[in-house]
Amino acid sequence: MLDTRRYDDREHMLLASFAMRSRDTRGRRHAEPDHPYRGPFARDRDRILHSSAFRRLSGKMQVFTGEMGIYHRTRLTHTFEVASIARTISRVLRLNEDLTEALALVHDIGHPPFGHCGEDALSECMQPVGGFSHNGFALVIVEQLEQRYAKFPGLNLSWEILDGQDVRAHKAEAAVGRSPLLEVQLVDAADSMAYDAHDVDDALQMGLLSMHELMELSIVRRAMELVREKHGTDRLREERQLLVHELIDLQVTDFLSEATERVVEFQGQSVSEVRDAGLRLGHSDQLARERAELESFLFEAVYRHPRLIPVRRAAYHRLQDMFEVLRHDPSRLPLRFRRRCESHPIETVVGEYLAGMTDSFCNAQYKYATDGSTGPLADW
Repeated sequence: MLDTRRYDDREHMLLASFAMRSRDTRGRRHAEPDHPYRGPFARDRDRILHSSAFRRLSGKMQVFTGEMGIYHRTRLTHTFEVASIARTISRVLRLNEDLTEALALVHDIGHPPFGHCGEDALSECMQPVGGFSHNGFALVIVEQLEQRYAKFPGLNLSWEILDGQDVRAHKAEAAVGRSPLLEVQLVDAADSMAYDAHDVDDALQMGLLSMHELMELSIVRRAMELVREKHGTDRLREERQLLVHELIDLQVTDFLSEATERVVEFQGQSVSEVRDAGLRLGHSDQLARERAELESFLFEAVYRHPRLIPVRRAAYHRLQDMFEVLRHDPSRLPLRFRRRCESHPIETVVGEYLAGMTDSFCNAQYKYATDGSTGPLADW
């Protein structure tokens, strides 16, 4: 027979004592019967994967914009890369891979259009209602705005997924006291590892950085030494790709080495005991310093690159202009957002509407909103 006992038996055999087990889930806001052959976190993963918000990530750029080419990462490709790294770490540490993957797939679902400059624009516009957080908006999407089921709004995800995303929305509070689930922690780490390596890749491919500049950084020199040890010095055509591979591998290997040492003393202890002890996973001190150096360099050399500044500034002002148009004339919002205005501040609703857009959809609606027309904008 097909039933969840097979899931329980498999997890009992494979998972560490401190891994989150499917049978121990707190359930969902709206109770649902068990699925005959999928555990709760596998169902969460599938619900996220099939959501409209997840598909829209393909039209949201990671750092750059579509005006600068099509090679570089979108939020969707970045999300898959994070999920891949996170599942690898989860498997080695014998944590719950279904939970890990679901957390990874949902982690960026609340990002607005135009990358970080889009978030900056919305944060400024939404100051009267506390600003904007893409991590917080992800929870609004999966709990309220997604429309998949007749009996309840949102995706009705397990509490562990919602709590994990809430940790991302309140990182300062989560950094002290009782620690988050280990699966939550490693997804956050995988996110950071992925964008460090892949922002280097995109910047090199677009000519914003040179290999000579990057070689000033300790972590890049270490990675290039590994490249040359493995492949020699005659693989210059593939140098960028090989460097990115080694940057990821270097970070993952260090994280796993540290994590393996930290969890040794907790073998046999439960999830709750490990969390009460405040166990937190992270990189070695050396690699943490090297990563901080890399991220500081990327912030100055890439995110503030002269080629990016005018593109980011234009996108920033488009969002601000649209926000003001809709704030002063809510009748131009799509119907379901006009209805949300009955129970939410207008600044919140306008911010939600804009944050859900893809880059190209935002550009199209901007033209309509500012061309003298008076009708409502399209829903996404």
